[in-house]
Amino acid sequence: MEIDAGLCRLRPSRMADRDALVRIANDREVWRNLTDRFPHPYTAADAEAWIKACQAEGEPTRSFAVEVDAQLAGGAGVRLLGGERTGSGEIGYWLGRSYWARGVATALAKALSAYAFETFDLERLQATVFAWNAASARVLEKAGYQLEGRLRRAVVKGGERTDLLLYGLLKSEI
Repeated sequence: MEIDAGLCRLRPSRMADRDALVRIANDREVWRNLTDRFPHPYTAADAEAWIKACQAEGEPTRSFAVEVDAQLAGGAGVRLLGGERTGSGEIGYWLGRSYWARGVATALAKALSAYAFETFDLERLQATVFAWNAASARVLEKAGYQLEGRLRRAVVKGGERTDLLLYGLLKSEI
């Protein structure tokens, strides 16, 4: 499955992405804005494990490589929530630093959200952002997400404690 998002393309990860993935992901400033599931330093073994995990997901695709001008630029995905949160999902995305502030993240967030609502039986999508990451918060707002809450001093990243911002988007709002 591929998604044309205008400024970028979302496509399945492939093993040929490994070296480019290591190059753009092994950046402390990228890592600083992501959950601890995203390792730092980012090694070839990390890239291979990630690509294999994405390939093992099957269809429909939930994890995507982000490509700009035929070059790997980052990653994005949707995680389906279960139990009492059935019908909800969470999106996540990241870009290599050279792709920041170019509108790519907004384009991919809009396209990924539309895909998630069309493909999965979802009523709601959400995303979280560390409070220091104003650019990512703005991406979500431009993609139609609304700030629903601030979890005060909820996370520690790189030894620094910060708030976690919770954004949400309902299917009826897209």
